[in-house]
Amino acid sequence: MAEQSFHVGVPVAGVALALLAAVGQPSAGAAPPPADATGISGPGPAVASRFVPGPCPEPPEPIDALATARCGVLEVPENRARPGGRTIRLAVAVIPPVSATPAADPVVFMSGGPGGETFDDIPFLVSSGLNRDRELIVMAQRGNLYDEPDLACPELDRFYARSVGLPSYAPQTEKLMLDAVKQCRDRLTAGGTDLSAYNSTENAADFADLRTALGIKQWNVYGHSYGSNLALTYLRLHPQGIRSVALDSAAPAQYVSLPFAWANAREGLDGLYQACAAEPRCKSRYPDLERTLNEQVRKLEARPLTLNVRPPQGGDPVKVVLDGGALVNLLVAKAIPFADVPAAIDELARGNPERFAKARAAGSVQVVGQTAHGLTQSVVCSEWVPDHSPSDVLKAGREAFPEWPQSVQAQAPQLAFQAPICRIWNVPDRTAVQRVPTVSSVPTLFFNGTFDMKTGAGWAPRTARTLSHSTTVEVPGIGHWVVPQSSCAQKVLASFLTRPTAPDTDCVAGLRWEPFTITPK
Repeated sequence: MAEQSFHVGVPVAGVALALLAAVGQPSAGAAPPPADATGISGPGPAVASRFVPGPCPEPPEPIDALATARCGVLEVPENRARPGGRTIRLAVAVIPPVSATPAADPVVFMSGGPGGETFDDIPFLVSSGLNRDRELIVMAQRGNLYDEPDLACPELDRFYARSVGLPSYAPQTEKLMLDAVKQCRDRLTAGGTDLSAYNSTENAADFADLRTALGIKQWNVYGHSYGSNLALTYLRLHPQGIRSVALDSAAPAQYVSLPFAWANAREGLDGLYQACAAEPRCKSRYPDLERTLNEQVRKLEARPLTLNVRPPQGGDPVKVVLDGGALVNLLVAKAIPFADVPAAIDELARGNPERFAKARAAGSVQVVGQTAHGLTQSVVCSEWVPDHSPSDVLKAGREAFPEWPQSVQAQAPQLAFQAPICRIWNVPDRTAVQRVPTVSSVPTLFFNGTFDMKTGAGWAPRTARTLSHSTTVEVPGIGHWVVPQSSCAQKVLASFLTRPTAPDTDCVAGLRWEPFTITPK
């Protein structure tokens, strides 16, 4: 995903075509899909949502699970508040269970981002056992790759590739990004896209319509990062048919804003500092880790390093600018494995920027057209940015990291230049309807990692106050998106899906983080 998203942090892996109607019997929880496979394209009268069987997407890197999946599209109104508007299509895959005697209630997945490429998450979901005992249902949120329309912004992808060689927060960098944003917006709106319709309320209604269209009486919801935000919105607005909700790296709707990003970065870094201090070898080798990082952020922001570095993916060396803003964004994005972070900071202070420089160079290789930046900006600009001024972001940055330069404090990590971006994107303020706590007795499970610098673990217990049957789990040493990175979390999730009111969390008590890398002095 692009640098702007909460989805960043876990590597993404990358088919045979499969018609939904052609594979065996319908699931225990689903009615047979409609036989009519006629599509609707472009502007025209909106129709009731319906599922239409069809071939599975064909990602560049084949996804094994799609070979046996039943696929199709969900047709929904683009804007439910505007009768007679156009219909859009959302890609859907139903992945069969491994068990020969599966449970009747499937799991539906809500991906991160917003704007993350959902189908590339399937290998992580399958390897985490999400389809072990029940069907796994994956739907690309509106605007995603494989949807119609697809709200990709190649203009922004090209900017991100170029930006590794630019100062993070310089005026020329801002201008180039704003130019790319405007080009994308102009192109999407010229094609008839109603950007105001790409929001969490419509996303949630799409999933409610999917359950009905597939004839599923009851299902379980698993969402990570922005997907947890969406899952809480869905639970609040469409509670019917929800058996349980699992929230991984929670970004609760009532709290998410640009200042929220600074609190998360502080909490995740504090978790890493504390873990190093609790590990004798790390504490002895890197006794002043926080002070050293603070010094390097100040030093690099005042005097950036310009280097020629070969991307870890291969290819020719590229120009890389390593300044304070880049250093912070790389840490928040988990561009360097947590076990190596103390060593990388120490090496940087000793004149060796190699680890950070290579991580920065990796951003020069972008998959153009994969991320739905149009969905990203529509959600961020309508739900996260309003009601908080740039001075609020600066204040939060100062409170979180008082020793860092103002130029760094003024930009929320991974969400730079959002105020001018949102003036260009120009979608309505939706905070009044979105920043609302979810009150529910549906069993809910929270997973958070103690090193997560995108969605801090502290938000889960606050959000759980209005969820009367909730369980919170913190996994030491894990960053963003816990379940694919922790076998214990996978066991807890499996037990939760079996017994939502009494998940087995015993394995959590014995967990430790991966030992930190200790380099010679």
